[in-house]
Amino acid sequence: MKKMILISLFFTSYFTFSQSTKVNEESEVKATINKLFEGMYKGDSSLVHSVFHSSNRLMTCYIDKNGAEQLAEENLQDFLDAVGSPHEEIWDEKITFTSVLVDLHLAQVWTEYEFYLDGKFSHCGINAFQLVKENGNWKIIQLIDTRKRDNCLNTNETR
Repeated sequence: MKKMILISLFFTSYFTFSQSTKVNEESEVKATINKLFEGMYKGDSSLVHSVFHSSNRLMTCYIDKNGAEQLAEENLQDFLDAVGSPHEEIWDEKITFTSVLVDLHLAQVWTEYEFYLDGKFSHCGINAFQLVKENGNWKIIQLIDTRKRDNCLNTNETR
């Protein structure tokens, strides 16, 4: 009987520890992504750059003006230049964490978003992030998003 109680206590404490670690990892992943959007809001390209892995990929899915599905790849340096170049508008991307999955040092995150320039709606879509943990820090290795102006997930209106 004592043996069963000890085994039960072991598994209970193991699973409690695992859950606690998972929640902590998810929080760290979310903090990394929030740091990206904080940097965009502040126009701070150094802050934005700090969350990306040295091997990274940025892509966008959209429908062009002719109705054709497009996939475009963006260079991180071009993105950093755009963020860090003086611009009058505040870039404010409001996100909702829909799904955060973590296993070992790999994370997959899905967020709904709406993007505003100086408080005025610009576009919306989904961000899909892949992150890796390297030297104790979560880094974005891939970010792919969709961009549209209609049927946004976070609002009830079509723009």
